[in-house]
Amino acid sequence: MRTADFDYHLPLELIAQTPIEPRDASRLMVVDRRSGEIAHRQFSELPDLLRAGDLLVYNESRVIPARLAARKATGGKAEILLLRPHDPTTWEALVGGRSVRPGTRLELLTNPTGRPTGAVAEVIEERTGGLRVLRFDQPVLPLAEQVGAAPLPPYIHVPLQDRERYQTVYAHTPGSAAAPTAGLHFTPALLQRLDAQGIRSAFVTLHVGLDTFQPVTEEHVEEHEIHTEYAQLAPQVVAAIRDARASGGRVAAVGTTSVRVLESAAGNGDPDAAVRPYDGPTKLFIYPGYRFRVVDALVTNFHLPRSTLLMLVSAFAGKELIERAYAEAIQERYRFYSFGDAMLIL
Repeated sequence: MRTADFDYHLPLELIAQTPIEPRDASRLMVVDRRSGEIAHRQFSELPDLLRAGDLLVYNESRVIPARLAARKATGGKAEILLLRPHDPTTWEALVGGRSVRPGTRLELLTNPTGRPTGAVAEVIEERTGGLRVLRFDQPVLPLAEQVGAAPLPPYIHVPLQDRERYQTVYAHTPGSAAAPTAGLHFTPALLQRLDAQGIRSAFVTLHVGLDTFQPVTEEHVEEHEIHTEYAQLAPQVVAAIRDARASGGRVAAVGTTSVRVLESAAGNGDPDAAVRPYDGPTKLFIYPGYRFRVVDALVTNFHLPRSTLLMLVSAFAGKELIERAYAEAIQERYRFYSFGDAMLIL
């Protein structure tokens, strides 16, 4: 399968630069996999598009202020993007800067032109693609909360006025380097309306990592190796899924990250009994040809060309239908990517 088959042209002005207010005022494209029909609604109408007994599964991972300014002993500037902890003081990170080799010591700053914080990181391992393993002289998350910046994607050029707008309203467990953006459309009031209509909720965790920032560069999709991310699905979520299925409800994943948790927990067993509690790393890469075992519906944003996320939704809805939906979204001037509009695939 060729990576180029997942390319498309998007006018730059359709890349959303700022979040819409209120959150649920975004547009919602509704795609029916069986009929191939496409409808245009508002996200606030989501409760009317689901039914009592359905289960919405959200990723409650919280974005950490993962961008840290630093400088080397030579005075050269560097930027650290925290990705995945090995322990509180040892992290896998993307490091920007020249000649950042093992043994290099990085002094952390309050901002790119600011003062030293007193904290230091040492590069202890060099990996491909700008990845480094860093050892800090103190637990780094408390410091990041004070001086770190939100790790906005590179296609967003407008500074974020409120850091909480790059968090879901239900974000809880810190650990993501990017937001699970399908959840950005939910408001407390919308969650209450869903609950009042008998649409149940469950929460899983997937700490979003490196692949969010990188398109697939291999010529063939099958050659791409997805990076490991931490995922957790608790026993009570397993029970909620089984209860929903037993009552005829659908399991609707909020975002591709929730899909990967659910499908990682499914393994290779029977679709009705396969889900098990899960706590650990996942490298699950979903692309066309994958057989879904848990997910019946999907709330998602519009994704970058050649991305693993576009491949996942193409696997779920069918490549031709997704191509048609994206073409219609461009024609109808939908807003794309992290702060953009949403799609409900039924």
